[in-house]
Amino acid sequence: MTSNTVLPGLGLSIAVAGVAAGLEQAQLWLFGRAWLEALVLAILVGMAVRTFLRLGPRHDRGVEFAAKTVLEWAVVLLGVSVSAGALSAAGPLLIAGIATVVVVAILASYGIGRALGLPHRLAVLVACGNSICGNSAIAAAAPVIGADGEDVAASIAFTAALGVVVVLCLPLLVPLLGLSPLQYGVFAGLTVYAVPQVLAATAPVGLVSVQVGTLVKLIRVLMLGPVILALALGGRDNRHQAPRRLVPWFIVGFLVLMALRSLDLVPAMVVSSLTELSTVLTIVAMAALGLGVDGRMLGAAGGRVTAAAVLSLVVLGGISLLLIRSLGIA
Repeated sequence: MTSNTVLPGLGLSIAVAGVAAGLEQAQLWLFGRAWLEALVLAILVGMAVRTFLRLGPRHDRGVEFAAKTVLEWAVVLLGVSVSAGALSAAGPLLIAGIATVVVVAILASYGIGRALGLPHRLAVLVACGNSICGNSAIAAAAPVIGADGEDVAASIAFTAALGVVVVLCLPLLVPLLGLSPLQYGVFAGLTVYAVPQVLAATAPVGLVSVQVGTLVKLIRVLMLGPVILALALGGRDNRHQAPRRLVPWFIVGFLVLMALRSLDLVPAMVVSSLTELSTVLTIVAMAALGLGVDGRMLGAAGGRVTAAAVLSLVVLGGISLLLIRSLGIA
């Protein structure tokens, strides 16, 4: 693959990512918050470009490079933003409970997706996004299971839209369910997709909810590594794979950086820079995925994906409440 074949598509992906970042900043300026993140906007803008403009074949190689290789590097660098240090701040029962919720939610979400007729890969993406950390989990799982751009775009688009609804509506459940600030913090940390969304969903309830919700959410994010590793090991016929190919290289890189961060071997300044770079690369990769998807092809799957995401979220909420009651959290 020469630079002459990569640059047009890669440049277009970067341009779309830049537009998405600009739209996110415009929301912050106009409304004080970004209702749609640049990652989601990159997919939507890319899809619009692909749907309404004719892209020549000279863009194909670069778009493919950005959607695959750039995304893999983004996943590697994502590892530096995850530290296992949060585990020391929570009790073993809560940690075990969070892990159990994630596993049960993934299995339940996958089953719901398949029952609604979603293809295997799309059902896996929806399950991972719903059960772990939304867009980041979907982006990390996609290259491991060989998901195509349409599956990634569909799962992220509908999950992201649902995430906004959850942030706005979840505080309304506090009086309905009779939750204390501590209970609500655990509940929000277990059900809301992204860390910034947890902050937005818990801030109206109080500082205790914010602190507890953030802690629970960070522990939940730690499940990303083991889940992605399990997908890598279980998603192929290991009997016919060389040992070095059982786990994709970028998952190894993710786990190595996660371990280094957990051991405090990565300076804070480096952590900040690599985390920001991971975010930028992910947005570029999402733009490329959008550029590979004709929006008109998502219409048929839209209703099923939305139904799967909503039902999975309801199940996740029920499991989370059960954990809160079982542990006697007051």
